[in-house]
Amino acid sequence: MIRDKSASKPAKDAAKKEPKAAAKEPKGTVKGVIAIAPPSFRRERALIKRGVWPVAGCDEAGRGPLAGPVVAAAVILDPNRIPRGIDDSKRLTAEEREKLFDKICATAQVSVAVASPARIDRDNILRASLWALKRAVVALPEAPRHVFVDGRDKLDTSCDCEAVIGGDGLVLSIAAASIVAKVTRDRLMCALAGDCPGYGFEQHKGYAVPEHLDALDRLGPSIHHRSFFAPVVAAREKHMPWTVEPKRDLFTAVDEVVVQVEAEVQVDVSTNL
Repeated sequence: MIRDKSASKPAKDAAKKEPKAAAKEPKGTVKGVIAIAPPSFRRERALIKRGVWPVAGCDEAGRGPLAGPVVAAAVILDPNRIPRGIDDSKRLTAEEREKLFDKICATAQVSVAVASPARIDRDNILRASLWALKRAVVALPEAPRHVFVDGRDKLDTSCDCEAVIGGDGLVLSIAAASIVAKVTRDRLMCALAGDCPGYGFEQHKGYAVPEHLDALDRLGPSIHHRSFFAPVVAAREKHMPWTVEPKRDLFTAVDEVVVQVEAEVQVDVSTNL
């Protein structure tokens, strides 16, 4: 009897022909792309289970630009009417932000506060931002019992406040606030573009892009620019040098002190005589 040699190794041959299951990739995946989880309502829901409500999220837009205000927003989402698609405003297109802005304002409690360039010049950008964030929280229709704020700094509020680094990508309420703040500020910058044409505020929203820096060099700063940001200072020195205090070096200060001391000595001598 002659045996079929191929029949004695079915498992080995099958292993060669069939690819390993572990090597298969699910359909629809793209190599080299890391999926980023959207922000969730998990932290807010944990507080609700403990009986803590309302819970607000707040965020600001416009710390980095050379012109325009800082806009802060605070949002209390309705747990039963949360719009789909809420995400960190930086991950969304302008069109997506506009649509979500309308949905958030229609279903949630929302407030906005603005820190002007004058306040930024007076207080510095960090203090002006924190001031606007606190004002937004206070302006909510219903006082929150807990506030999530994006960043490292807690707010001086009457309720508990929790700072979350990268919160606009983690906490849904903060993400909603980031959308409201961004859309509101973009609309304000488009309005300022009509007041101060030539700078391109409607395009770059006041950020330090080459087109904006070129306009600053040609036109000088407007009333909407932040006076102490370096590119604005350079433009003021060029177009309005009388508004910039001259820099004083160490030797100038020493000379002034010496002159003052000598003058005092002369007065003392004359008095003794």
